[in-house]
Amino acid sequence: MAEVTSELMFELLKKLNQRFDKVDFAISELRADNQTMRAQIHALQGDINNLRATVGHFESRLDRIDNRLELREFQEAQLRFEPQP
Repeated sequence: MAEVTSELMFELLKKLNQRFDKVDFAISELRADNQTMRAQIHALQGDINNLRATVGHFESRLDRIDNRLELREFQEAQLRFEPQP
């Protein structure tokens, strides 16, 4: 009877070991997927930062253009009041 019990225990331990191997493999796959997603998120964050910088450049350029247009509008308004030869 003791021999049958030890054989059953040995088989049970082998099956548990196989299951643990499957769990370890699944965990390693999940970790790899997680690393891939982290890399993609990091790349997206870089793209967003580049877009923000580009929008900032556009805003500063539009501000400069707006300032020039306002100065020109003031000059045109001033010309109306100056005597014309």
